[in-house]
Amino acid sequence: MHNITDLENVPSPSLLLVPELIDRNISQMLALVDGRPELLRPHVKTHKLGEILKRQIEHGIDKVKCATLAEMEMSAKAGVAEALLAYQPVGPNIKRILQLRRSYPGTQFAAVADNLTIASAISAEVARASESPFILFIDLDSGMHRTGISPGTESLDLIKMINEDPHLRFGGIHAYDGHIHQQNLEERKGAFEESLAAIHAFAASVQDAGIEIPLIVAGGSPTFEMHTKVARESPIPWECSPGTTLLWDAGYSENHPDLPFTPAAGLLTRVISKPQAGHLCLDLGHKSVAGENPITHRVRLDAIPDAIFVGQSEEHLVIATEKADEWNVGDTLIGIPWHICPSLALHREAHLIENDRPSGEVWTIHARDRQITV
Repeated sequence: MHNITDLENVPSPSLLLVPELIDRNISQMLALVDGRPELLRPHVKTHKLGEILKRQIEHGIDKVKCATLAEMEMSAKAGVAEALLAYQPVGPNIKRILQLRRSYPGTQFAAVADNLTIASAISAEVARASESPFILFIDLDSGMHRTGISPGTESLDLIKMINEDPHLRFGGIHAYDGHIHQQNLEERKGAFEESLAAIHAFAASVQDAGIEIPLIVAGGSPTFEMHTKVARESPIPWECSPGTTLLWDAGYSENHPDLPFTPAAGLLTRVISKPQAGHLCLDLGHKSVAGENPITHRVRLDAIPDAIFVGQSEEHLVIATEKADEWNVGDTLIGIPWHICPSLALHREAHLIENDRPSGEVWTIHARDRQITV
């Protein structure tokens, strides 16, 4: 991506997207499920773009997973058939998600829950509005311990409550294994098998209780290929829900080279100062690239492979390099974000690149906001 030219009229810092590479990543996702789009429910949190959703729909991928109601509304506007909020709605968001369902009847909306209180609150709101039953998945903790309910009696009771409530419809089991991202493939597979065993054992207990499981939605990007094998063979309908696969990034490229995806997003930055010998200052602060990782793991600069990251502030990134004399103030570089999901959300728009040049087209990232209309 560092071979992109004709960037004189693109301001920095800016987000760049290469649609050709996005399409390639979509094709790779489909290839891993033997061309069966019904086995995919990609997470939109990575890209937050209706234009990418439309490209997915063209490939037959018309179901998505979302983290926010804005992402759900964007998905409905793009024409997806089903949108699952993989984030338990609380407070006003219970009414908001029902408002979305009323506003976009062409999309089937669902959410996850991991406790009786929230499930009951959703049921009560549906009853108050005299609406059709709302689809609710149980959010199962399969080892990450971030959200979800542990497999056991309490989780089975929650499913029974949802299944018997006239204002709810049991949608299935959601299980995200974001704790599984080991660089070593065999270690990753071992952790995956442990998590999968917990899901299978719990599913068996649900079926033993006489309750049908309509669907299991599981997995993230590091375990995507492993889940595809399960999805192809599972007697229970099983959907894989990776997100980063669509754009990929430097972190996943380095840690998971076994997966066949290509970074399709970059960050345009310029040299804005040469403060001292052997140093360059770039306009790529942590308001332009996610800063949750150590400074050495925020962006990859392929054009300066020996770059040592000295310091970063809101609008500045200082690097040291033996090749500093080869760079002038105003020169452009392309950085590959280490973690694309939070990095993309820092930008309001993306400049498209075709044939290694800006096409002039810009995509607005509407779902970076918490609210669109509802």
